[in-house]
Amino acid sequence: MRTDVAATLTISSPAPATALLQVAAAAPATEQLTVLCEGRPLAIEEFAVGEARVHRVELGEGTTTVAYTAAVEGDGPPRPVTPAAWAEALRPSRYCPSDQLEGFATSEFDRTTPRADLVEAVAGWVHDRLVYTVGASRPVDTAVDTLLAGRGVCRDYAHLTVTLLRALEVPARLVAVYAPGLDPMDFHAVVEADVDGTWHVVDATRLAPLRSLVRICSGRDAADTAFLTTLGGIARFESMTVTATVEDRLPQTTTAPHPMP
Repeated sequence: MRTDVAATLTISSPAPATALLQVAAAAPATEQLTVLCEGRPLAIEEFAVGEARVHRVELGEGTTTVAYTAAVEGDGPPRPVTPAAWAEALRPSRYCPSDQLEGFATSEFDRTTPRADLVEAVAGWVHDRLVYTVGASRPVDTAVDTLLAGRGVCRDYAHLTVTLLRALEVPARLVAVYAPGLDPMDFHAVVEADVDGTWHVVDATRLAPLRSLVRICSGRDAADTAFLTTLGGIARFESMTVTATVEDRLPQTTTAPHPMP
């Protein structure tokens, strides 16, 4: 199955600044990334941070436009859970303070449940507990804030799912993806959990088919997977458009954990 994805970002800066971009598909068949400041091309440096492809750009004064397109072909092999990733995905992190919810998670879920069923149960619980509400959460909200508020967007759903799974000693991490079928279209956040030594994806929002997702990057939480980070100088994020389409019909939606290449 071929999937075509695209993203356009507009950034304004009255003075030079540095931008870190995480918009590139993890395994594209073909792709193109261009960055123009007031119509002039800027140099792009790519490097890896863990499994993420990061692009660093020195923004000039004025308006900068980032344009990315890619085609992704077929399904790759499932990703094994390495010992290093296993350890990292069990630790509390900035937005996923799993140590604070260990007692709560243990009272809500049976740790002896088979792993795939437990992962699906946690994602289903988060889906039923929260109300998807655009603008309801703040960039600094943790999973505990989301639990208390009872609402949020995809990253909040993902943070709470990751936190509860880690509290149950299930390695889990957040994954940024392109999501064909998502409405409204945007970058999307889902969760990968360790099921029998392989990363399996679940989405507590249930807003897009799992089998059509295109991986961008994974990390402990949203701090590791932000599509744009600006450093130094002054820069303001102005606008963004995202598209993701498949050449055939979208696969059927499923809630069961599913491997994602």
